[in-house]
Amino acid sequence: MTLLPSGFTILALETSCDETAAAVVRDGRSVLSNIVASQMDMHRRYGGIVPEVASRQHIRSLTPVLEEALAVLPDGWQNIDAIAATYGPGLSGALLTGLNAAKAIAWQRGLPFVGVNHLEAHVYANWLQVPASVLTSDSTPQDLPAFPLVALVVSGGHTLLALLHDHGHYELLGQTRDDAVGEAFDKVARIMGLDYPGGPAIERAAEGVTSSEALPRAWLRDSYDFSFSGLKTAVLHKVREHQAQTGTASLDTRFVAQLAHAFQESVVDVLVTKTINAAIQSGAREILLAGGVAANTCLRHELTQRASVPVRYPPIWLCTDNAAMVAAAAYYRFEAGVQSGWDLDVIPGLKLGA
Repeated sequence: MTLLPSGFTILALETSCDETAAAVVRDGRSVLSNIVASQMDMHRRYGGIVPEVASRQHIRSLTPVLEEALAVLPDGWQNIDAIAATYGPGLSGALLTGLNAAKAIAWQRGLPFVGVNHLEAHVYANWLQVPASVLTSDSTPQDLPAFPLVALVVSGGHTLLALLHDHGHYELLGQTRDDAVGEAFDKVARIMGLDYPGGPAIERAAEGVTSSEALPRAWLRDSYDFSFSGLKTAVLHKVREHQAQTGTASLDTRFVAQLAHAFQESVVDVLVTKTINAAIQSGAREILLAGGVAANTCLRHELTQRASVPVRYPPIWLCTDNAAMVAAAAYYRFEAGVQSGWDLDVIPGLKLGA
C-alpha cells in the first residue's frame, strides 16, 4: 500500500452514459467541486438514451464542465495530483470521450492516471463526505464505512448485490437475470403513460397511496439474483385489462397511482429482502445502497427500517452519475499502488471487481 500525502487531490471525469461530469476531490473524501451537465431533456423526447446523441453532447460539454470543476482551485492545474476516469461499463462512444480526454490530460501534465469501474464508483459515493451546508435530515453517517459490507447497486443499467471484504476485494453475490431495476422502472412508466425517467415518475405517481392490489414478486429461491421482466409483463396485462373494461386507451389517474404503488412495492420488497438476507448470511457490518435508483425514498426507508445493521446511502445528488464518486474510488486504487497504462481501452460490459 502506498501512503498518499495529505491533501492528495484527484481530478476525475465520468462520461459512461448521458451525464458529462468532472469533479475535484481531496483525500478521497472531500468534494471540492462536482459538476454535472445532464442530457436528460435531450433524450426525454426519445424515451431513452440515444448513444450517438450522447457521445456528441459529451464532446460539446466536456471543456466547459472541466473548466468549472477546476475553478474552485486558486492555482488550477497546479493543485491536481492525479487524474481518473470511468472506462466501463457504459456506452462505448460515451466512455471513449471521457477516457481519452483524461489520458491526454494526464500525459500532457505528467500526472498519474487510473481507470475506474463505474459500478465500483457508485459504491464509493458512500465514502464521500457531504459538506455541512448540504446535510439533510436523512443524511447517513460521515465516518468511514466498516468492512465487511454488502452493497446493493441499483441503476438504469445494473442491479447487483456484492460483498466487499476490503478495498478492491469484491465478491459478486447476485445480479439481474434480465432487466435492471432502473430499466424496469422506465419500461413500466412508458406502459402507464408516465414521463421519462421512469423512477421519479413512478415514485411521484405512487405518493399518497397507502395500499393497492399486490403484484407478483420473482423471488428466485436459493439465489441472490433478481428478475423484473415478469413483473413488467404483469403490469402490461393489468393495463390492457383496464383498457378493455373501460373501453378506452386512456388510463385514469387513480388507476395509474394504484398500479405505480403496487409496482414500486413489489420491486422494493424483493430488493430489500434479498439485501438483508445477504447481509445476515455474510456477517456484514453495514449495508451500502448505491446507484441512481438509490434515490428512491421508499427503497431507502424500507431498507433502513428492516435491516438489523446500519444502512448507508449517498445524498440524491451523489446517487446519479457523477465524477466525485469516480475520484473516491480512484483514491483507493492509487493508495493500493494501482495505475493504468496509456493503452487502457473502454470495456462497455465491464463487471464489478475487474
